[in-house]
Amino acid sequence: MEKVSEKTLFKQFSEFGRDLFVRGLISSHAGNISVRTGDRIYITRRGAMLGRLGTADIVRIDLEKDDPSKLLVASSEVPVHRAIYRSTDACAVVHAHPPYATLLSMTEHALIPVDWEGSYFFRKIPVLTPGKAGGKKDVAGSIGRRMKNHTAILVEGHGSFTRGNTLEEAYMLTSSLEASAFFIYRLKR
Repeated sequence: MEKVSEKTLFKQFSEFGRDLFVRGLISSHAGNISVRTGDRIYITRRGAMLGRLGTADIVRIDLEKDDPSKLLVASSEVPVHRAIYRSTDACAVVHAHPPYATLLSMTEHALIPVDWEGSYFFRKIPVLTPGKAGGKKDVAGSIGRRMKNHTAILVEGHGSFTRGNTLEEAYMLTSSLEASAFFIYRLKR
């Protein structure tokens, strides 16, 4: 990712955080977003209200090194974001709780889009069952490994992770995933 100012990053976080909330892809204090710049990650803080982000809601952490004081504040999904960045060339990650996609993750092993847009962006969206991946730490590694070959993944009963070259791309993939899930859900009912 090209170098961008923290002011520009905050504006992007604010806009896409609001879009996730307004579109119904997260509830008020759920989900998280991050951007990688070199060996640093900017990520929303734990419990942040993505629809109304303030500058204090963005935490800068290192991709590899742990700073306990920052990890106490940063999203609890830091291990997953790090695993995705380590396994891929992604520069942005969105974790959301899209309702139809999350609902289908409880009954399907993978989502195969039936709509044109979804088929264009995703051949298949795998569903990871946390109990089969091992402990919590193993879940992050499993997500990272699967994201090498996929731009989106669902965690059963929890939500989605998407990766992109930009925050806009990761958001767009989240939105497209939910639209595809809606079509699948409606066709099955």
